[in-house]
Amino acid sequence: MPPSNIFSERKDKTQIEESTDFAPKFDGDGLIPAMAFDAQSKEPLMLAYMNAESLKMTIELGEAVYWSRSRSEIWHKGKTSGHTQKIVEIRTDCDQDALILIVEQIGAGACHTGRDSCFYRKIVPGTPAALKFTQTDLSFDPDSVYKK
Repeated sequence: MPPSNIFSERKDKTQIEESTDFAPKFDGDGLIPAMAFDAQSKEPLMLAYMNAESLKMTIELGEAVYWSRSRSEIWHKGKTSGHTQKIVEIRTDCDQDALILIVEQIGAGACHTGRDSCFYRKIVPGTPAALKFTQTDLSFDPDSVYKK
């Protein structure tokens, strides 16, 4: 069971799939994927991961807090950039091993590249497959925000 008293212990299939118990299933690294969608546009913003601590913080703060796999640390979205994600709703799937965050994106964008969304390209089938930009303009200057 995750180290938190706000999550239920995972017991059986019926409890996981048909009860009101929130018993998230974290993977072998202690993580659960969390896909953020804009509450108004319904557009995907980003995919990140949460551990038990960041999920608990997200629920308690009402703002998205993730686990940075690259930095191995808690990542309160917008702490550096000011582009926070206010939680409108959190959903889990049937077996509680994935999350969807419906958020109000506060600030110029969700992506560290300076765009509204991390999903700014689409795949064009072919041999080889290619990418086509769906957003080319930047919403903000990442170099000035992140002081690279």
